[in-house]
Amino acid sequence: MVSRARASKTKAIAQDLGVTPKKVSRWRKRYLTLGLTRLEEDAPRAGPKRAIRARQIRRVVEMTTRHKPPHATHWSTRNMAAAVGISEASVRHIWHAHGLRPHLLQTFKVSRDPKFAEKLEDIVGLYLNPPEHPGWRCAWFIISLASGHDNLKTCV
Repeated sequence: MVSRARASKTKAIAQDLGVTPKKVSRWRKRYLTLGLTRLEEDAPRAGPKRAIRARQIRRVVEMTTRHKPPHATHWSTRNMAAAVGISEASVRHIWHAHGLRPHLLQTFKVSRDPKFAEKLEDIVGLYLNPPEHPGWRCAWFIISLASGHDNLKTCV
């Protein structure tokens, strides 16, 4: 790479190595600023995206379904974000993932079930990622869930 960098043009090097000219240009800059030893290492990259914690998700679902905001008829993304301490986009993402629409008063009802958030996650999980061979257990699971039995995680 170093010998080619002295004699050749960027496009020719890119064609020889089967990479883009932009990548060759980045390599040259790294070589000139950091030297050969740093060129052989991977460049530092950004870390993983910050994920919303499961505890925060449960809290948003619980507050949306079981509590009313002060001085309002329903939660808005701004009110919920301020109450929980996450961004509005995160609240919107959680509501969308769980099928929650608190602004639609005609179809939205507050659940009094203390384990509603867990059950909602299980049902949404089944819907978004159904098992390959659901068989009779899933039907039994849905029926037992509707009748108030606490037999979650039985549909595998």
